[in-house]
Amino acid sequence: MKTNEQITQTVIDGFAYFDLKITAEGWVFQLSALLVIVCLAWISFKISRIILRGNLTKLVLRTKNTFDDELHRHDFFRRTSHLAPAIVIYVLSPLFIGNELLLSFLQKAALIYAVVAIVRTGSALLNTVEDTYNASNLAKKAPITGFIQVAKLFMVIVAMLLVISNLLDKSPLILLSGLGAVTAILLLLFKDTILGFVAGIQIAANRMVNTGDWISMPQYGADGDVLQVGLTTVKVQNWDKTITTIPTYALIAEPVKNWRGMSESGGRRIKRSIYIDIQSIRFCDEEMLSEFSTIRYIKSYIQKKKEELQTFHSEQKIDLQDLVNSRRLTNIGTLRAYMQIYLTHHSKINQDMTLMVRQLPPTELGVPLEIYCFSADKNWINYEGIQADIFDHLLAILPVFRLRAYQRVSDRPPNN
Repeated sequence: MKTNEQITQTVIDGFAYFDLKITAEGWVFQLSALLVIVCLAWISFKISRIILRGNLTKLVLRTKNTFDDELHRHDFFRRTSHLAPAIVIYVLSPLFIGNELLLSFLQKAALIYAVVAIVRTGSALLNTVEDTYNASNLAKKAPITGFIQVAKLFMVIVAMLLVISNLLDKSPLILLSGLGAVTAILLLLFKDTILGFVAGIQIAANRMVNTGDWISMPQYGADGDVLQVGLTTVKVQNWDKTITTIPTYALIAEPVKNWRGMSESGGRRIKRSIYIDIQSIRFCDEEMLSEFSTIRYIKSYIQKKKEELQTFHSEQKIDLQDLVNSRRLTNIGTLRAYMQIYLTHHSKINQDMTLMVRQLPPTELGVPLEIYCFSADKNWINYEGIQADIFDHLLAILPVFRLRAYQRVSDRPPNN
């Protein structure tokens, strides 16, 4: 108190030196004190800004650590400099201001200013943590964007409580105790936030969806890469470069196809059928077998099958002309064997994963001959090229095996 009185008396004596008689309660003294405080606050802001944005920035840029560079990029130091004027105003106000109303206004304004500065500084720090984490390999295992958003929301709520309690001159605990009456309204307002937070915990704990994953959710029109797993929404960039937003809780409440398993595996699946015209399927005669024996991939297969059938017919004493009781090779079965061997020699097919050529149940469109294998190259463009090359070859080689792909044409005779 003595210090306050001494400062006040010094200011009054200073005005008296210029033959100006003022009092501590007068508006001239109060206005002068206010100007002094504002000037000191402005000077403190400039000094802190020079230190934090000047000297400290140069030091940050020289270090090898990238975290402080991210702090600088997110304006952490610039926002921190706003704390200096708030502290100066709050500390110096009682020393100069004798008006209770003006003193209360200045202190409340300083506290609000400090709270806002702290929130913005904390937000910059959280943004830095998020970007640093996303740049690491850990981000592919568990995204933290949702948790960062929860921290920001919590920080803003606490700041609002402090500001309101400061304006009302009430303890924040009293305000918290009164929130019980509006809990239902808060739950309604923050329903998506609460559901998203719970979903985010489950997603991170179970590694259900990570940033960069390819997911498909047809019910939301989403088919592409996950850009961000947020607190309330998940952003997906579709293959046509459009952005689809999905509620975060929908990832655990509705079916989601995640292609991460394919990306982390040794290949990308090829599963496609070609329909063979049933009327073109027939037994192989000697002429056909002789032609097939010239095909490199199935030369040994034909020879082995001939010996196997000859042994069977000899043991069972079956005449080769007996079409009912004898066993004979078919052109579609021989093609299936050819394609199986062809794929096992294909350099772009992963031989350590499932590889087969199978015949599916006949339909009104013919007999489906399905190729099921895995491309060793998982890049989409390369994968489509490999798949197209395989089926180009299959379609082109059908006439060699006296087979025909089914298609709806009206000008072809039934037996041609």
